[in-house]
Amino acid sequence: MGEAKRREKLGLPPREIKSTKKEIKSTGKLNQILNKYPFLPYIFGISLLLILILDLINYYS
Repeated sequence: MGEAKRREKLGLPPREIKSTKKEIKSTGKLNQILNKYPFLPYIFGISLLLILILDLINYYS
C-alpha cells in the first residue's frame, strides 16, 4: 500500500514536498558580470599575458 493511500485512509492531508534547493538571494556584482560574460576572464588573461611579454621584450632591448 502506498503512502498516499495510507494517509487517505487515516484522514491525513497529503504530504508536503520540502524543497531542498536553496535560493541565493544576494549574489555579488562580480558573479553577475561573470555569468553575463563568461569569456571575460579569458580576455583579461590573454591581455595581461601580452602586456607582460611586451614589457619583458622592452626591458631586455
